[in-house]
Amino acid sequence: MSAIVRGLVIDPMRMVAGLWARRDLIGQFTRRSIELRHRGSRLGAFWALINPLSMLALYYVLFGVIYGTRFGVVQGETGFDVLLAMFLGLSLFHAFAETISWAPNVIASNPNFVKKVVFPLEVLPVAQIGAAAFHLSVGLSLVLIGCVFSTAGISWSVLWLPVLVLPLLMLALGCAWLLAAVGVFLRDIGQLSGFATTVLQFASAVMFPVEMIARRSPELWTVLRFNPLLQIADLARRSVLWHQPMDFDKLLYVYACAAIVLALGAVFFSLLRKSFAEVI
Repeated sequence: MSAIVRGLVIDPMRMVAGLWARRDLIGQFTRRSIELRHRGSRLGAFWALINPLSMLALYYVLFGVIYGTRFGVVQGETGFDVLLAMFLGLSLFHAFAETISWAPNVIASNPNFVKKVVFPLEVLPVAQIGAAAFHLSVGLSLVLIGCVFSTAGISWSVLWLPVLVLPLLMLALGCAWLLAAVGVFLRDIGQLSGFATTVLQFASAVMFPVEMIARRSPELWTVLRFNPLLQIADLARRSVLWHQPMDFDKLLYVYACAAIVLALGAVFFSLLRKSFAEVI
């Protein structure tokens, strides 16, 4: 019984609590991850800006121009307001979507660290999340600049942004630990990342208002409304861009989901890491 409690509660808690003591190591691997991602490219870290902007241009032409998507919250909404709302949703989602792409292979691709008994393997996913947070900060900085020129303008409501980014990163880290652990044993899971990212993007209403789902498919909305990524993107738009009061019930739900996913990820990683060396 004590072994079960230790495996399900004590070890994961120690792993999470130990992250602060290993913050210097996490910082080193985060910088390493950022540098490796842009090493050899002429534009370097500018790709952190170019990639989301190029995707935004494509989606805006598709949804904003061809399909005429409008959010309809701000009176006198302009094309720039629509573009800004799309970019905020895309920036938040992209930070999470990256997790699905690299997490299944982050442990399996570093066998030298796995065979070192004293190396804290949980640091590898955390460092990747740190790199994703860096790229997210670049995108959100552009959002704040864009708010100055938007119809609604900028206000103190932008201070809600870090409150909403925190559960996003918690969700990403929990999924990263879970996928990283499972990916050691099921290598094929990485092949599903592209499809899973596409499905999750549309299920999170990144490029269109959430009301569109509820209006056109109430049955689908009864399921998708529980998606925490959808709620984070919607809360961010409403509070940061449109200066609406924060819905604390939805905010509490988002934090509850983030805490549960983070805890489950820590438990799975802690339990499965004992067999990493044998498999790799």
